[in-house]
Amino acid sequence: MAANSKIALVTGGSRGLGKNMAISIAKKGIDVVLTYNSNKDEADKVVAQIEALGQKAFALQLDTSNVKAFDDFVGKMTGHLQEKTGSPNFDFLINNAGTALYAPFAETTEQQFDYVMNIHYKGVFFLTQKALPFLNNGGRIINISSGLARFSFPGSSAYGSMKGAIETLTRYLAKELGPRGIAANIVAPGAIETDFGGGHVRDDEATNKQIASVTALGRVGLPDDIGGVVAFLCTEDAKWINGQRIEVSGGMML
Repeated sequence: MAANSKIALVTGGSRGLGKNMAISIAKKGIDVVLTYNSNKDEADKVVAQIEALGQKAFALQLDTSNVKAFDDFVGKMTGHLQEKTGSPNFDFLINNAGTALYAPFAETTEQQFDYVMNIHYKGVFFLTQKALPFLNNGGRIINISSGLARFSFPGSSAYGSMKGAIETLTRYLAKELGPRGIAANIVAPGAIETDFGGGHVRDDEATNKQIASVTALGRVGLPDDIGGVVAFLCTEDAKWINGQRIEVSGGMML
């Protein structure tokens, strides 16, 4: 970490959309802290890619569903930043970590519901709260939602409604943190070809074709379609965007 560089924390930054976000942010001249749940090797590869771009990076393990682990995580992260930069603070929080749940409403179990809730809403709520004392005034919070908060596909009732909750929370963050000059926004990807949800969108040909057919630009999204938008929101060009939902879906289900 360089003392004069801005710093972003990207949760779930070891693969898929988070990896693309972390690398895109580094290309803007921003240092990156990224978290991974279980795959340290992949996280280390992303750190190496960022360092090859001339920025500083390091990776820390974090299960974003486990609120009890957040104090320890924030302590490790801020301790590392203090050591490397002389300050425990950072500038951008990107709450990206997530997992899929495909289950019909009538068959969704309480265990499934709680799992998705802990990652996609409770974890985001309390990690942001714990990180807030170390987020610089004038910083940014970028939460990740989904097109599924706007349109409905059977099987995503729990996931889609959690994302709707995050969109509401983001507007409250924008309002309450405004006095500190902190902007909060939502980026809502459409269906993207990654290994998210077991590679469902990428690997199932029928699903891929169906999504392409309801997307104005005529194809399924790729990770590269998303990371640059998140990186843009970390720049001065985006300083007056606040409390907004930016859907990045190629015009899906218009």
